[in-house]
Amino acid sequence: MRFFVGITDHDWFEHLSTALGVDEVNFWQPGGRVHFRALQPGEPFLFKLHSPNDYIVGGGFFSHSTLAPASFAWSAFGEKNGAHTEAEMRARIERYRRVPPGTEDYVIGCILLEQPFFIPREHWIALPDWRPQIVQGRGYDSLGDGRAIWERVQAFLSGSVLLAPVAEEPTSPRYGEPSAVLPRLGQGSFRVIVTDSYARRCAFTNSPVLHVLEAAHIKPYAAGGTHMPSNGILLRQDLHTLFDRGYVTVTPAHRIEVSRRIHEEFDNGKEYYRLHGSEIRVPELMQRRPSAEFLSWHNENVYRG
Repeated sequence: MRFFVGITDHDWFEHLSTALGVDEVNFWQPGGRVHFRALQPGEPFLFKLHSPNDYIVGGGFFSHSTLAPASFAWSAFGEKNGAHTEAEMRARIERYRRVPPGTEDYVIGCILLEQPFFIPREHWIALPDWRPQIVQGRGYDSLGDGRAIWERVQAFLSGSVLLAPVAEEPTSPRYGEPSAVLPRLGQGSFRVIVTDSYARRCAFTNSPVLHVLEAAHIKPYAAGGTHMPSNGILLRQDLHTLFDRGYVTVTPAHRIEVSRRIHEEFDNGKEYYRLHGSEIRVPELMQRRPSAEFLSWHNENVYRG
């Protein structure tokens, strides 16, 4: 198994390690130029402080990486970005980029980690051979050069459910590539992964305006739905509202149905009726396409007909 040791911002670590109920984090990178590709979903990502504090101080389980505007990352994760406010996060990005304060919505690298853990100071894991010239992090093999490190992490995690994250579903590309599984996702990761799965375009209208797109749960979380990508669909904000209220639905054959109730109740709705019968845009990965089971549930329990 591979794992990665990433260098973390001290303020990011301090904020999250003292917070309660953190089920996911966004380990963001200020440069926003390169996708993180060192791990497969479900593999461990460990946190290391800046030198000379060469210690592993926590970690999580990798689920997804992307490049996205900082405002989008904040709307998805909030304080799970390791800052109290969006302004604080922006100031930290500008400090690392060495640019003056401004209004630019910087693109940052986002490494989404599930089930994070933070190691108490007395149990920090020393990295005596860490090279100071490493500026972002490095990968290890748990049976090779990283064996001793991973054994100490396992010793700390022994008896914890974090040692074996619950798999959600396969996420590997098609055409015979190796299979991987997502760890159990949080709400922010669900939003980002669904957004990327639909290539940042509305499933109904193909609209590419990121800031008005929302990841809708087909079966609401409160009703027993999950944060699996196959329980999600990317919709423009108005369509998300109509979907949640049962004025529109999607059949298991991925076709849009628009309720007659829109006209009956609001005496309008032409722009929505034009969508009736259309096939929705679906993700390229089969595993992330809307589940027929969840769609049937929405048809039967939410849609107003």
